[in-house]
Amino acid sequence: MKALQHSIHWPHGNEAFRLRRIVEAREITLVVLIAAVVAAMSFASPYFLTAANFRAMAIGLAPTAIIAVGMTLLLVSGGFDLSVGSVMALTGTVLALLVVKGLPIALALAATMLVGAAVGATNGILVTRVGVNPLVATLGTLSAARGIALVLTDGFSVSGLPSSFGFVGGTDIAGVPLTVVIMGLIVLVADLALRHTRALRQLYFVGANETAARLSGIPVDRVRISAYVASSLLATLAGMLLASRLMAGTPTAGNALELQVLAAAVIGGASLRGGEGTVLGAFLGVIFVALINNAMTMLAVSIYWQMVVTGLVLTIAVALDMLVRGRSR
Repeated sequence: MKALQHSIHWPHGNEAFRLRRIVEAREITLVVLIAAVVAAMSFASPYFLTAANFRAMAIGLAPTAIIAVGMTLLLVSGGFDLSVGSVMALTGTVLALLVVKGLPIALALAATMLVGAAVGATNGILVTRVGVNPLVATLGTLSAARGIALVLTDGFSVSGLPSSFGFVGGTDIAGVPLTVVIMGLIVLVADLALRHTRALRQLYFVGANETAARLSGIPVDRVRISAYVASSLLATLAGMLLASRLMAGTPTAGNALELQVLAAAVIGGASLRGGEGTVLGAFLGVIFVALINNAMTMLAVSIYWQMVVTGLVLTIAVALDMLVRGRSR
């Protein structure tokens, strides 16, 4: 069985060609769309093409992009996680509470990562070992994690943190916020690892054909649980970076963030049916969604209409994905 597993290099042949064409077409299309929005907004608003605006946009999208990396891994493996926004809020709040209570920051960071990993492992075990539908399992975690964050803080933000807590969130490297640098490194490393490492390429095989993956000797449940843990840990990292930037633990942070992340990943080429998607595509999707939101803010579009547009973008992206993937199979 092991020999059979080693003989598998999926995708290959026509499958590899088809996947490459879909991925490249989606990524190139997104680059063109992003360039078109930038060009249009440069004429529509004198404040758009400014360093201050791009800096604010980059800082704002960094947590979303980091979480989108984890969501892409899950989508490729055939799963998804609706609890990432709540995990970000819970872990940021837990970290701030531990530091305020006097725990050294290094120990507080380690304890917070354990909390994030526990949430991810819970989701993974519920889905793979108990057989709970991912929608139900992660919706339950979404509610529980948000509720715990609110209970711990009585609904108020945790402040009074030492200045050293804000080092990462308030530091620049050559004029670039450290948070953005960390985001860039995570996206780059994850994209290369997903494309070229055997361990992560198993995600494609599991997501595309679970039965064949099991027969080839791939530990499907372990791969999927690992993907849920990785997704939750990345949401935890996003929560810690956000808390450092705001110098506070905010239990209401990341509300409805899971929808933005899912929309970005699907727009970037990830399939809700599993087996397809890239980290680079999801990152371009995050940039596209952030640009649309930034453009509407610049054009003074009502926040209510912004919600309508975001919802429409998500619905259209998912509908197109289902139509395209359905016809191609």
